[in-house]
Amino acid sequence: MFGTDELLKLSTSQQVAKRLESLDIPFGSLGFDPFGISKRHLGLFYSLLEPLYRHYFKVEVSGLEHVPTQGRGMLIGNHSGGIPVDAGMIFASMFFGPDAPRHVHGMVEKFAQNLPFLSPIFSRIGQFTGLPEHAIQILEAERLLLAFPEGVRGTGKLFSERYQLERFGTGFMRIALQTQSPIIPFAFVGGEEAMPVVYHAQMLADLIGVPYIPIPKHIIPVPKPEFCQVIYGPALQFEGSGNEKDSVIQGYVDQVKTEIARLIVLGRERREERIKLHKQEQQSLTGGGKLSNLSSKFTSNYLRSHQSESADHE
Repeated sequence: MFGTDELLKLSTSQQVAKRLESLDIPFGSLGFDPFGISKRHLGLFYSLLEPLYRHYFKVEVSGLEHVPTQGRGMLIGNHSGGIPVDAGMIFASMFFGPDAPRHVHGMVEKFAQNLPFLSPIFSRIGQFTGLPEHAIQILEAERLLLAFPEGVRGTGKLFSERYQLERFGTGFMRIALQTQSPIIPFAFVGGEEAMPVVYHAQMLADLIGVPYIPIPKHIIPVPKPEFCQVIYGPALQFEGSGNEKDSVIQGYVDQVKTEIARLIVLGRERREERIKLHKQEQQSLTGGGKLSNLSSKFTSNYLRSHQSESADHE
């Protein structure tokens, strides 16, 4: 019989296992780091993300040169898509994209920690409750931290509100100033199309203790395969201690939000270009529609011939 550790190890792909060896995490002899992250659990986590990242969502990443190859940094972007697919794809982009992989820590919504079995899994892969003290500890350990200032307001958007940024919380800015961490803005595009939410099953959500249950156009609350884009922008560094007046903090936050909005526009343009190119490639594989035209002509000629033969018999 296999134990849990053996099963986790067997479930890790060869590429993931190789990249884990060069990951910027100081694993101890038992495979845990000071935050309690498990190397074996990370192996399974990234092995599950890999096919989604490479093949299901076909994520295209640009701007990786703006993310520090070592040291602290805050990845701040838009939140979308009904369920947090965007977080998973950001994790994957930093693990599979750079020459030297980096692990990204996320700030999990408090309600998620109350869901059965999820809390210990989150902690084993370095995703902790979104408390300021957790964020500060991660950054002071020279790690990368992911945060979505829109919170559940972002993932809760309906498809008719796609890519419209909701109000940003300001806590991330105070933490960035307190820890002197650079902010790397990013845009995730494609999540809204993968999960076009048209309705929230609110009564059911209240029963199980979650903010909402998204119902997409295709009814089943599972994202469709769609082309997705991740675009990282130049790092932003702000001066201060984190104790500034609300008006000053809000001004800094607005600058970040404006940059993310710009990246979203750029990401949507690039996504449209990819879709257009994909359609052209598909057409070329079928002779630019010639095969279907030939089929139509053949059918028409056959029908005319058959009609003529029928007339002769009459």
